[in-house]
Amino acid sequence: MPHMLIGFGRADITPRIGVDLAGFGPFRNRRSIAVRDRLWARAMAVSAGGRTVVVVSCDLIGVRLETARQVRGLVQKAVGLPPEAVMVHCTHTHSGPATRVLHGWGRTDQPYLEILPHRIARACVSAVEDLREATLSYSEVPCEGIALNREHDRDAPALDDVLCEDWRPAKPELTDTTCHVLRVDAGGEMLGFASRFGCHPVVCCEETRYIHGDFVGVATNLLEREYPGATGLFLQGAQGDINSCVCHKSERESLLALDVIAARYANCVRRGLRLAGPVEVEEVRGVLREVTFPRVGWSLDTLRAKLAEQEALFAGPGASDEDHDLRMAAVYAEALRLVIGRVAAGLPVEEPTELQGIRIGPISLLGTPFEVFRVVKNDIESASVAKLPLLLGVTNDTLGYAPDRETAARGGYAAEMVPLITGSLPFDGVHDRLVEEALAVDGELQG
Repeated sequence: MPHMLIGFGRADITPRIGVDLAGFGPFRNRRSIAVRDRLWARAMAVSAGGRTVVVVSCDLIGVRLETARQVRGLVQKAVGLPPEAVMVHCTHTHSGPATRVLHGWGRTDQPYLEILPHRIARACVSAVEDLREATLSYSEVPCEGIALNREHDRDAPALDDVLCEDWRPAKPELTDTTCHVLRVDAGGEMLGFASRFGCHPVVCCEETRYIHGDFVGVATNLLEREYPGATGLFLQGAQGDINSCVCHKSERESLLALDVIAARYANCVRRGLRLAGPVEVEEVRGVLREVTFPRVGWSLDTLRAKLAEQEALFAGPGASDEDHDLRMAAVYAEALRLVIGRVAAGLPVEEPTELQGIRIGPISLLGTPFEVFRVVKNDIESASVAKLPLLLGVTNDTLGYAPDRETAARGGYAAEMVPLITGSLPFDGVHDRLVEEALAVDGELQG
C-alpha cells in the first residue's frame, strides 16, 4: 500500500453557560442552563502523494463563511496548508450555541464567535502535527430505526413506540438507511474514525436547555471512550428533510431518549468499524469553488405587500408576544425590512458562498453549505464520477435548506421561511443548480 500519513486533533469549543441555543422556533429565549456534554472540534489530517488535507467536524449547528475563512487563514499561517485543503464541517446539533444571525432563532454571542476560529484552527493544526504512517479502512452498514422523513411523517411518533428496539418509520426509503464508516489504524491500535449519516440531530428539542452534541455527539463520545486515545468525527449528510425519530418532546422525555437513540447510532458505527476493509490512498486533493446561488426576483412592491401583511398582525385585537404565530410574524417582518432596505439601496441579495471537495483516494467528500434534501443528495451521488462519493451538508457556511424541486414548488418553511430567517430571499432552482455545481467540484477532484 502506498505511503500515507494520518493524524487527528481536537479542541474544546464549549461556550459558557447562558448563551442562547440554536434552533426550534421564533424568539423562544432558549438559553443554556448547564453542559451535559462538552462540544468539540475534531480534525483528521491525511497526507499522500505530496499533499495534505484536513477535515474538521464541529459540534455546532453551523458556521459563518467568515468563520471558515478565518480558520483556513490561521491554519495556513501555522502549517502552510492552502485554503482548499481545509474543510470546516458541522454536525448541526441544535443543542449548541447560535453561531450566525438567524432572525429570531437565538442570539449570537460575540465573545464566543471571536475565539471560535482560533479553537477550530487549533484542532486542525494538532491533526497535522500528529501525522503518522497509518492505514485507512472503509465500510457501509445498515443504519435504521433512527430517522424519519419529516415532510412525510409530520407528527412525531409516540415516545413508547420509537423507544422499542424494532421501531422503523413507515417509509424507511425516504430516510438515510446507510452509515458510512472510515477507520484509521496504526501500530495495531485504532487512531480514529469518521462516520457519515444524514439526520437532523434534534432528539433534544425546543424545551431542552442543556449544551451537548445531540445523539451524534453522544454516540461519538461513547465510542471514543471505548477506544481510549481515538478521535471520532461525525460527518453530516443530507438531513434537510430527515429528523431523528424523537423530536418535539418535553425536556424529560428528550433527555430520556437521547442515550437510547445515541446507542442505536453507536451500534451502527461499531459494526462499521468491525467490517471496514482497507482502502488504497495514492493521493489526496482539495478543491474550493465560489458559487452564487440565484434568489427569486420579488419586486419592492411585492416585498412591501408581504411586510404589510405581517405588520397588520401586530395591531390586531388581543395581539400577544406569547402567541407563536405573532412571534413568527415578527421574524418575517424583521427579515423583510432588512431585504427591503438592501433592494431599495441597490445592494445585491445574492451573496457568494462555497462548495468544497476533499478527495482521499477513492473517497470524495463533497461539502455544501446547505441542509440538503435526500433527493438532491441522491442525484449528486448517482451522477458522481468518484468511486465513493459522500455528500456533506453544513460545510464552510450556513445557508438553510436546499429543498428538492417538489418541496420548493410547495413553498413553506424550508423553501421560503428559512431563507428569510437568514435575511435573504428564497432560492430559485437550488436543486438543479446545486447538482450542477457539486458535480463540477466532483469532476475537478479527480484531477
